[in-house]
Amino acid sequence: MISAGRLAWLQLRREKVRLLVAVAGVAFAVVLMLMQLGFQDALFNSSVNVHRHVDGDVFLLNPHYNILALPKFFPRRRLYQALAFDGVASVTPLYTMIVRWQNPATGATRDMFAVGIDPVSDVLDGLPEVAAQRAKIREPDVVLFDELSRPEYGPVAATFRSSGPLATEVNQHGITVGGLFRLGTSFGVDGSIVTSDLNLLRMIPARPQGAVSIGVVRVRSGVDPRRVRAALEAALPRDVVVLTKQEYIDREIDYWSRSTPIGYVFTFGVAMGLVVGTIIVYQILFADVADHLPEYATLKAIGYSNRYLAGVVVMEATILAVVGYIPGLAVCAWLYRLTRSATMLPMMITLGRGIQILILTAAMCWMSALIAMRKLRSADPADVF
Repeated sequence: MISAGRLAWLQLRREKVRLLVAVAGVAFAVVLMLMQLGFQDALFNSSVNVHRHVDGDVFLLNPHYNILALPKFFPRRRLYQALAFDGVASVTPLYTMIVRWQNPATGATRDMFAVGIDPVSDVLDGLPEVAAQRAKIREPDVVLFDELSRPEYGPVAATFRSSGPLATEVNQHGITVGGLFRLGTSFGVDGSIVTSDLNLLRMIPARPQGAVSIGVVRVRSGVDPRRVRAALEAALPRDVVVLTKQEYIDREIDYWSRSTPIGYVFTFGVAMGLVVGTIIVYQILFADVADHLPEYATLKAIGYSNRYLAGVVVMEATILAVVGYIPGLAVCAWLYRLTRSATMLPMMITLGRGIQILILTAAMCWMSALIAMRKLRSADPADVF
């Protein structure tokens, strides 16, 4: 008795044009789903880029904080109050603002994300270039420029490497780019600079000096950050919220996922990829079953069960899933490289995402097979003889 898998392959191979169309349809669905998930993951990962590089265990935020690119402030005195709690090793302020950057080559201006830190602290030690150049930003009006910023900010990195420090303006305030670091862009941030807290306040003189964007709390070795968070939350006034680092990251991602249409759009795109792929594969399988209906009826007449015939259709769907997945994955890897180069977003195919899409592709093809199996009911041996 021929195996269901071999019979399925022989049937698919017989109609080569139909097989190519089916593979192309599955590959298209794979590309569509992978691109949507890639953009979604790039959104989530890039939105918490800064969060992951901040060296802290517990964070103090304004209760109305939504995302890093739209900073909210709270009183600096909350940091001093937090420092008095048992288990707290240090409390460091982090200042964030959106500033107006001037392209040094063209003079055009563009919004840029700015971070101000105490240059004595190691709060951004997750960024080794910043940690190594903290002494530079102690100097008045010196900033570090993210070399992964969008090219619209000007050829800053190339000019710095060839000629050294260069001058430009932020909020019509003269500054000097004294060094480079690598952070990357996100959907809310196209470029970044890091400087000292005093330099940032000089760029934005209207900002109250006692207003802090983020309070970074480090706990003592062996102390559970969740215990410290609970103690701070219970004692501090309601003008701050207290989160662990993971809660802070989750809050940012949750905002993009639930409170903006972007998360919905990407999820809808994945669903549409599944629907399109299911329809294409169903049409191919239905046509194949219809064309081979007399053969199926003959197999029934000589004793093959309905279960065996259903297995043939399922094996056809499985073959289409695997064969279509491979070129889809290859095309998407190329598109990821193009997108990463054009947008500076962290687009990459991870093992987990690859497996996830393979499972979705197989499920899509199996669903098509289940629908197409209804045609097998009309394979009546009496029609053959």
